[in-house]
Amino acid sequence: MRTLICGSIAYDTIMVFRDRFRNHILPDQIHILNVAFLVPDLRREYGGCAGNIAYNLRLLGGEPVVMATVGEDSHPYESRLERLGLERTHVLRVEGTYTAQAFITTDLDDNQITAFHPGAMNHSHLNSVHEAEGIGLGIVAPDGREGMLKHAREFREAGIPFLFDPGQGLPMYNGRELIDFIDAADYVAANDYEAKLLEERTGMSVAALARRVKAFVITRGGQGSVIHTEGREIHIPCVRAEAVVDPTGCGDAYRAGLLYALANGLTLEDAGRLASVMGAIKIAHRGAQNHRPSREEIDERFYEAFGYRLW
Repeated sequence: MRTLICGSIAYDTIMVFRDRFRNHILPDQIHILNVAFLVPDLRREYGGCAGNIAYNLRLLGGEPVVMATVGEDSHPYESRLERLGLERTHVLRVEGTYTAQAFITTDLDDNQITAFHPGAMNHSHLNSVHEAEGIGLGIVAPDGREGMLKHAREFREAGIPFLFDPGQGLPMYNGRELIDFIDAADYVAANDYEAKLLEERTGMSVAALARRVKAFVITRGGQGSVIHTEGREIHIPCVRAEAVVDPTGCGDAYRAGLLYALANGLTLEDAGRLASVMGAIKIAHRGAQNHRPSREEIDERFYEAFGYRLW
């Protein structure tokens, strides 16, 4: 099943400051803050929710179709998508813009200072779900505000089931808009913090929100995840990782597992378990798209964790 991945494509520039911010930011001088950090360690990673989800779904053998907007600096990312065999038909280059990107400086205590430039992401509404052909499933992941609203509405108009993943885009919407997203969607996925924020913004409990969709999935990091469906809870354990290196992109890997399972008619329990395996594989690698397990290796990790095979 061709799965339309609506969301951001971004570059992540990560710098390491080999000291501690607290040694250079003086509390009594914040009103005249003027600091510079020498960062001898720098790397550039491929990221963005749409790129990360599509990457993981491809590893699983799915058929992701990326729908995103990029800027004039997108050639390296577009070349990467081509090498990975990911369709670029609906990756729109917006002239006069940069591709969305985050600049992250980390110190020795793992504190971070991040600057995020949305760039072309703010033009995501220029893409339309109606232009994509042969789509059987979709996801609305964090993206430009108007684009997320438009794509959710278009999935519903087209009768295409989709997963709503508000992520870091959640604060952009009020309670009424979030309820409209959920009512249009078939599935919702959020981490525990986002779930609490959804409750606060909508004035409704998770249990009440879950009754409006087929399944409401809440991820809880090392505590696993919970799938709320038909008035019951399916508890999914956290799969043991070979190493805990970098959580960046784990949520996107998890969502790719969900989408693969939904596209292939697996049960919600199997969906959560496969998603958990994908998150465990990702967290053992630095960056969101540097893990490269084969489909057979994913199957073996699933078997080791749960004692049976999905394929």
